[in-house]
Amino acid sequence: MKFNLSLDDLSLIYPEQVFLEFSPEKREQLWQQTQRQNYSNTAARWNAYLNCLCLNTFLTYLETEPDVPGIPKVWHQLADLPSVWEVVNGTAVELDKVRLVLIPSEASTFTELRVPREWVELPEWVGNYYLAVQLNLEECWLQVWGYATHQQLQEKGRYDRMDETYSVDAEELIEDLTVMWVVEELYLSSKHQVQPLPRLSSLEAEALLEQLSQKTPYSPRLDVPFVKWGALVADDQWRQELYQRRLKQLVSIVEPREVTINLGEWFEDIFKTGWQSLDRLLTTDSENLALSFRGDRSTLREVRNVAVEGIKLIDLGMELGNQSVALLVGLVPEAEQRVGIRVQLYPAGGKDYLPPDIKLALLSQSGTNLLEVQARIQDILIQLKRFTCPIGKGFSIQVALNHFSITEEFVIELLPGTVS
Repeated sequence: MKFNLSLDDLSLIYPEQVFLEFSPEKREQLWQQTQRQNYSNTAARWNAYLNCLCLNTFLTYLETEPDVPGIPKVWHQLADLPSVWEVVNGTAVELDKVRLVLIPSEASTFTELRVPREWVELPEWVGNYYLAVQLNLEECWLQVWGYATHQQLQEKGRYDRMDETYSVDAEELIEDLTVMWVVEELYLSSKHQVQPLPRLSSLEAEALLEQLSQKTPYSPRLDVPFVKWGALVADDQWRQELYQRRLKQLVSIVEPREVTINLGEWFEDIFKTGWQSLDRLLTTDSENLALSFRGDRSTLREVRNVAVEGIKLIDLGMELGNQSVALLVGLVPEAEQRVGIRVQLYPAGGKDYLPPDIKLALLSQSGTNLLEVQARIQDILIQLKRFTCPIGKGFSIQVALNHFSITEEFVIELLPGTVS
């Protein structure tokens, strides 16, 4: 649904749904409040702003709604919320023994409720109900499309391994929030039992904190396996420590260097720093990738004229509705100590098309823009013109959309025994 109707029109079209207004002054006040808080990147700050505005508006509604059981209480503590919003979208509100999880989005088109895995699988975070909230910042109102239960997400939700979320279509949500209060009055709601994740040792936690505290323009939640990530952020002390360390990167005297990926290691099936073999990924989870990836893998490699391919999921940030894309880099050895390289960008997270206007660029080692392509409406992929790079040299690939950008640095150093 797009924002092309008035609030009164929408209320008539969706009579069961909740529409809440907020004033331009409140919108500005909460933006300034978020500006005074500390976050390590603009995506996290924007996520915090959306969650803060959503929470403030919804709490006002709960306090004036006569059917609401109990007094609403924010979970976590208010002082702890920045450590959550730094890395995860969503806010929990408790009413007696009931926990609601608000999942805000400013996307102009709403088709599904997409809940980060943390809210579904961490025993400390699990909610009874998950509310889909769409914010219209320009017109100063929000729309609660409805809710899904924890049981519904676990049993019928689509689990997306690429961006670690559970989702249900808008049509599957229960629109009337009063149903939720009636169920609670009759003591019919329940949460499915969730098994706790294995606890981290102090050494494991410290290693994760060191890795995940490095400066990034996005949340690091996808950079390590969820079983480790979840165990880290579920612990209040470690999550706060991660938050504080990420903030320290902003005031470091020496800017940390980006991690450089040695593409030579890929020929030995060695993938590091968030990258993985496309073959291995398709063996374990092809369902959430674009259709273009599926099929016989050896045939696909021949068509693309590559010998080995690495893939990395890129979360475009909470500011852009948690959209994800997959960066695919294919390599083939060539004569005269050179490597042929093909770079492509695909939709991920169950999407069929790339976000319009997303850019893919090749940069030299000095940062000069050498090649660039931009997605149009309903592009299923974009790719750079095939190029070659001498062994021992490097280059960078940049993905950018609006204010978001991420740059991956590469070098080609062949390992001993690698056939060139």
